[in-house]
Amino acid sequence: MIIDVLCPNQEHPVNAWLENWVTIQNNENDVALLSDISQLRGGKILFLVSCNQVVGSKIRSKYEHVMVLHASALPIGRGWSPHIWAIIDGAAKITVTLLVAEDKVDTGAIWAHRLVNISQSALYDEINSAIFSAETELMTEGVGMVIAGKIPVPQEDTEATYYRQRTPADSMLDPEKSLISLFNQMRVADPDRYPAYFQLHGETYTISIKKKKSDA
Repeated sequence: MIIDVLCPNQEHPVNAWLENWVTIQNNENDVALLSDISQLRGGKILFLVSCNQVVGSKIRSKYEHVMVLHASALPIGRGWSPHIWAIIDGAAKITVTLLVAEDKVDTGAIWAHRLVNISQSALYDEINSAIFSAETELMTEGVGMVIAGKIPVPQEDTEATYYRQRTPADSMLDPEKSLISLFNQMRVADPDRYPAYFQLHGETYTISIKKKKSDA
């Protein structure tokens, strides 16, 4: 079957996981990792991953199934960067959901989900690894569900909550706050694209954290 995976941001760290998934899937299917809607071929399944391009109904109609990956327990946490906001708020478990793409954001029927444990000590790369691994597992499950003729379950629309889109300003730290109170904000900041930073004495300083390797 023809499967397209659309991830417009080629600098997004999820691409390494997607490239590996595509390589594995191409043993049995015709799978392509694409970076722009103009490249979409049409086919059986389209996966939208960290997609900031508008994929309207006309484009979606080229596929039998269009699926979105979203890191929250929908309908709670619709919107942007849900797992980042949740971890900043202290969440230790993140639900990653595979759902049907609809015009109204994150409202589609749910195909499957995974519960991911996030250690209080996990840093940005470790958080990414846990989330992205769950996402590719769900993509594999989604392909299997389509082959098996299964259908997604309609999403409840009660008590829905929404996260706003993050901006670089959300990575700004208050230098007057304690390190422990800033830790969650620091550990989710993308050190390459949106590093944590603070302003002091008329200057702006970026800051990143990493775990000290064991002396053993």
